Amino acid sequence: MATISEIFEQMPREFKSDKAGDFDATIQFDLSGDNGGQWYVVIADGNAAIEEGEAADAKAVIRMNASDFADMMTGKLDPMNAFMMGKVKVEGDLNAVMKFQTLFG
Repeated sequence: MATISEIFEQMPREFKSDKAGDFDATIQFDLSGDNGGQWYVVIADGNAAIEEGEAADAKAVIRMNASDFADMMTGKLDPMNAFMMGKVKVEGDLNAVMKFQTLFG
């Protein structure tokens, strides 16, 4: 199973720039539990960049357990079900998060 760092490293390769259009946003991930930590994804000018740490200007913060995040990113956990079950907490712009999730394989 991929580590959380490896999942984030893979994300730019999974990015669907053709679907991004003029969408510009920074999404912060705050992952708890084993292998947790903070990362953020910057979508700008049709590109995706991943940084470790805390973003100063995130449009939204996604908080969840690191193992649930790994399951979600590998297709074992449906994002909408995870949200409905309270496994994913979103602070900030929910619309930006909904758009964000359509931009990755």
